[in-house]
Amino acid sequence: MGLFSKKDKEKKPYREIDIKKEIRRAEKEESLWIKCSFCQELLYRKEIERNLNVCLKCFYHFPISVENRIALTFDKDSFVELYQNVEPVDFLKFKDTKYYKVRLSETKEATKRNEAVVCGRGKIDDIDVLAALFDFSFMGGSLGSVVGEKITRILEEGASKLMPVIVFCASGGARMQEGIMSLMQMSKVSGAIYRLKSMRVPYVTVLTDPTLGGVTASIGMLGDVIISEPKAMIGFAGPRVIKETIKEELPQGFQRAEYLLEHGMIDMIVHRRELKQKLSTLLSLIT
Repeated sequence: MGLFSKKDKEKKPYREIDIKKEIRRAEKEESLWIKCSFCQELLYRKEIERNLNVCLKCFYHFPISVENRIALTFDKDSFVELYQNVEPVDFLKFKDTKYYKVRLSETKEATKRNEAVVCGRGKIDDIDVLAALFDFSFMGGSLGSVVGEKITRILEEGASKLMPVIVFCASGGARMQEGIMSLMQMSKVSGAIYRLKSMRVPYVTVLTDPTLGGVTASIGMLGDVIISEPKAMIGFAGPRVIKETIKEELPQGFQRAEYLLEHGMIDMIVHRRELKQKLSTLLSLIT
């Protein structure tokens, strides 16, 4: 008789299957927990979701989807999306680790969107507004030619209809794959904002974590009222780049919303739970 019986040989495949099952179970259980990127606390994911994706320890506001943002901010079923068929073009036939055309196709498939911003018309406590909402999951919410075009259109619509415009920013900056075309969007959008303001129509920006680069330098910081979520990172270049450039130690938290409020760069910090009411009050006062 051999060292292992036939019975033992038959059990081995089942034992391997059990191990794989345990690994899958462990991975699933691990996904029930999330680490706060600000205070590093390990948090129960369901509890965070019940708290509007806000850390229970330090009140850091986790990024949320465009759909959740719309549900939290606008009256139920009032938001109607505009300009859905405007899509990006690979002007430069750009290639980094993969072709830009391929990257766009993969991102569209993963996010079910055509671009990194959603524009539309909605109501906040029965006040008609136009809005643009950045989607950070689409190539880091980067400012490309279509993002600039859609935001310009919503600003022009606001000037035409004398309707207030709100932009919810979440971006890593300009999209390098479109080169100078992406950088030109900064001046293009800034011109549209100037026209909106010349018509005395309110323009409000809500800065979420993170808002960086060309979006901060144009869209984000030109609001009549600039609101931020708590502990949002807001800036142009990253802290490491700044430190290496100026060769100086940087103040603690100098690119966080609280530091910017203290130094007059933004107007207010508003908790996600109170944002709709705050926007409603502001629009009632300034429209």
